[in-house]
Formats: sequence, structure tokens, C-alpha cells
Amino acid sequence: MIYNLSNKFEVDKCREYLRKAFAEKAVIEVKKKNRRSLAQNSYLHLLIGYFASQYGCSFDEAKIDFYKRECNREIYERTKTNRMGQNILYLRSSSELDKGEMTLSIERFRNWSSSVAGIYLPAANEDQMIIFAMQEIERNKEFI
Repeated sequence: MIYNLSNKFEVDKCREYLRKAFAEKAVIEVKKKNRRSLAQNSYLHLLIGYFASQYGCSFDEAKIDFYKRECNREIYERTKTNRMGQNILYLRSSSELDKGEMTLSIERFRNWSSSVAGIYLPAANEDQMIIFAMQEIERNKEFI
């Protein structure tokens, strides 16, 4: 269950849910959600798709190679130690980012794309350009 604790009605529902879980001695998982918005996620995927269609690469290549590794290495790359004691480099999922990290990563990608790759990525408020980007993604769907 997901509860918004800034809504009094949902606070009461959450308390009732937890009361029942305690009574049942249930195993529960509690997570605090402070993640990016769905609008940010959709916008990011639009930018990556449009970049891929203009650059001539797959969506996954654009996302991993350019967006995550080239533009946002500090945000996405992490190291963990495996069972053998070796350090392993891995990439975080964008679902782990909060709104601030997502905003920064999108800004970096837009700036890099324009200055290095020569591909302008529309700002979130550029409705006509976003429609054009969506059309380009659809037109090149089989290639990305």
C-alpha cells in the first residue's frame, strides 16, 4: 500500500493498516518515497528517445552510454564489493533518483547534447518542439 502522509485521511488509513499488521504479526516492508515525478520520467524518456532518433543509435545506447555514462557519471556510477572482495562498478537505476538529481541529470544531458552532439533537446515547456520530438520518435521507432 502507498499512503501520502501529508493527507490526514490517508494518515488514518495508514494507521489502521499498520494496526492490523501488528495484530496479525505480519511481515511488512516500509519504504519512504521521495522520488522523481512521473512527468519527469516521461520527459526524460522522450529526450532519450529523441536523441537516439537523431543520433542514429538505440534507445538503450543513448540511455546508458550517453545519458548515464557520458553526462551523468557522478550521479549514476557506483561501486560495490562482491563476495570475492572485488570492487564492481555498476549503474544506478534512474528510479533511485530524487527530483533534484533527476532535474540536474536532465539539464546536463540537454547541455551536453546541444554542445557536443549538436542535437537540441527541447525544454519541458516547449510544447511544439516536444510534439515534433514525439513525431520523430514515432517515425524512427523501428530503428531506436
